[in-house]
Amino acid sequence: MKKFYLLTPGPTPVPEGAREIMSNPIIHHRTREFQEILSEVIEGLKYIFQTKNDVLLFSSSGTGAMEAVVANLLSSGDKALVVRGGKFGERWGELTQAYGIETIFIDVNWGDAAEPGEIQKILKANLDIKAVFITHCETSTGVVNDVEAIAKVVSSTKALLAVDAISSLASIPLKTDKWMVDVVVAGSQKGLMVPPGLSFVSVSSKAWDMAEKSTLPKYYFSFKQARKAQEKANTPWTPAITLVLALRETLKMLKNEGLEQVFLRHRRLAEATRQAALAMGLELLAPKSPAISVTAIKLPEGIDGAALVKNLRKKHGIWVAGGQAQLKGKIIRIAHMGYIKQFELLEAISAIEKELSELGYQLESGIGRKAAEEILSQSIVDSR
Repeated sequence: MKKFYLLTPGPTPVPEGAREIMSNPIIHHRTREFQEILSEVIEGLKYIFQTKNDVLLFSSSGTGAMEAVVANLLSSGDKALVVRGGKFGERWGELTQAYGIETIFIDVNWGDAAEPGEIQKILKANLDIKAVFITHCETSTGVVNDVEAIAKVVSSTKALLAVDAISSLASIPLKTDKWMVDVVVAGSQKGLMVPPGLSFVSVSSKAWDMAEKSTLPKYYFSFKQARKAQEKANTPWTPAITLVLALRETLKMLKNEGLEQVFLRHRRLAEATRQAALAMGLELLAPKSPAISVTAIKLPEGIDGAALVKNLRKKHGIWVAGGQAQLKGKIIRIAHMGYIKQFELLEAISAIEKELSELGYQLESGIGRKAAEEILSQSIVDSR
């Protein structure tokens, strides 16, 4: 069997222990055994979210939880502010508009981060805005937005802040309670190292107040139904049982490592990836606000990004992602989140060097891998 390396920004590799658990005979979910597991998972999620608020679990992709946020917190006639700086910021807007919410947009250049001051300006001019929607790590561009600063702005108003942390949770620091973030959305297939199929929402008291008044339709994704069931260590509907079992295992791994060490590990891999790209003479798409979960790298003029991604997969068994929308064929995106290891990253960098050379790009052989190895041999200090 051919070995392959998965360095896409979701799904990410699943640890051996979690894979083994999913291969065991399935258990019934309406049992004391599963209730104990679910309770353990919810408590583990609160540790990762860094919150004492409710964390609701749904069997869906992250987009399902995003839709749940809109449907459960807003009402007909409400107004929302959406920050769009990539495909996933756009998704927030598509959801609010699908539910008939009057939506004001802040459009940010792809590759740049949102300006908290711009959000503050619009909130002051529109005191009836009920919610602000932002993406923490914009996976399509490799940008990380300053959620702490944005939360400081929003928390001083009547609006609530909803954050898409699907590709940042358990990879990039996010202090839900300390930063006063009202709603955080996440998914299982990124930093949590489980296959796609589970999503999560943390809900503050401010958000629950809005949920009590919400008039938009909801059924499967009802926050109230989920909370009522979870209070009895249950789920309102049939859960993705094997994924919950796997999540219990990966949450244990993350807690044993410790969140600060988890973030430092991601920081080291991110810096190694950036330095490798720069050593090869390439540019980062987001040099000012790069995420530590995924790096977006501009490709040289004349290099076919789609061909590069295909060649890496077909010839080397290395899966990276290409660009989306207007960036299609112009960038590659390399993930370094979750269960991605140093060796896998180094193999990917070597393969990228080789394929760029074969596509006609002039570079010194091994220069990118050498730069990455130098970073990986050093201790990375948390500069926050």
